[in-house]
Amino acid sequence: MRRIRTAAAAVLVLCLALAGCGGGGASTAAGGKVTLRFTWWGNADRAARTEQAVAAFEKAHPDIDIQTSYSTYESYKQKLATQAAGGDVPDLIQLDYRQISQYAGAEILLDLNTRRRTLPTKEMDSGLLKTGQVGGVQYALPMGVGTQAMAYDRTAWRKAGLATPKPGWTWDDWVSAARKLKAAGYERPMTDPGQMEDWFEVWLRGQGKRLYGKDGQTAFGAADLARFWTFVSELRREGLVSRAEDTTQMAGGAVEDSPMGRKRAVAEFNWDAPSAGYEALYGDRLALAPMPAGPDGTPGQYYKPSMLLGIAADSAHPREAALFIDFLLNSDKAADILGVDRGTPVNDRQRARVLPKVTGFQQQVAGLQESLQGKLKDPPAAPPRGDNGLQSTFGRDYDQVSFEQASPREVAEDFLTEARTELRP
Repeated sequence: MRRIRTAAAAVLVLCLALAGCGGGGASTAAGGKVTLRFTWWGNADRAARTEQAVAAFEKAHPDIDIQTSYSTYESYKQKLATQAAGGDVPDLIQLDYRQISQYAGAEILLDLNTRRRTLPTKEMDSGLLKTGQVGGVQYALPMGVGTQAMAYDRTAWRKAGLATPKPGWTWDDWVSAARKLKAAGYERPMTDPGQMEDWFEVWLRGQGKRLYGKDGQTAFGAADLARFWTFVSELRREGLVSRAEDTTQMAGGAVEDSPMGRKRAVAEFNWDAPSAGYEALYGDRLALAPMPAGPDGTPGQYYKPSMLLGIAADSAHPREAALFIDFLLNSDKAADILGVDRGTPVNDRQRARVLPKVTGFQQQVAGLQESLQGKLKDPPAAPPRGDNGLQSTFGRDYDQVSFEQASPREVAEDFLTEARTELRP
């Protein structure tokens, strides 16, 4: 896979050097109106808010037209990889923290330092800005601040006689809650977290360990991963987490495909802002809680850029693309529309303006982050190139464990063998 990506990047670089080899997808209509393509992943609520923000920008800039499209995260990842290999990257690219290294190193993203006049960042946290840098070059800007969370049905929680989870509750507390929920009549109340590398990382950090070392290689052993998978497998056999056939349907990343999204669980892990996708099903019964901590209360979750936004290196209209990013991140109008849909605002002034005014589920996102202020450890450095693909491998490998086709130890060793190949410099 690494050789394929390298070859694809080389083809793309050569393609950009040749006249008429396409790129960016931006165009200028006969009347001089600039058209930019903007793609992202998300749910219907995010799509509605994003379209409102786009409409507000186009009203303020009638000479610029933004063509939009969105999909689930997994579909988006695959489509973007195909577009990058084919030299057809959209002008404006939404990126996950785990994708920066992959695309920054392939001459696909523009160096945003060239757009400083149209991309003011003085009201953004300098540490957060670094999450969009590779080798000291700013390739993307964070769109918001997010953290991991547990979404749950508060009615089920109360029926089981459970107290609201507070920062510092542990994985043992989480298991205890699952047993009480089952006793209260909720079959398999928790979604199995074994399929997601994200939740393994939280579990690992709660024990003082981490996914990657400074050398860009895995910093955990097969025994660590096997212990995590053994832990969740025992819960599955006890009937506390989702069945394998339900867990594996989460591969697309959409809330609608998850056990809780299909009302086959009453709690599952997600990121804070995207958990709004459950609201259509649960209404005011939906609540957010911190992730479970390690045995001694050490938190495993952390603040991270909820996502980042970059500009295609070959965009025909980088100035207009930068104007749009500036509007999304810094304007009062966009902040009022987006609220905390992509995490709490990265712009400090907008954060102070928006948080006191959010309503409904967005109040819970803001409240969760406020409850964790000063309690979380520093976030890890951006994952190395190759981790983006390993996320999918992690889920596929866990399917072998959940369907009991192989032991946790066997699959963990296979995963680390593939990781060493995928992460090779």
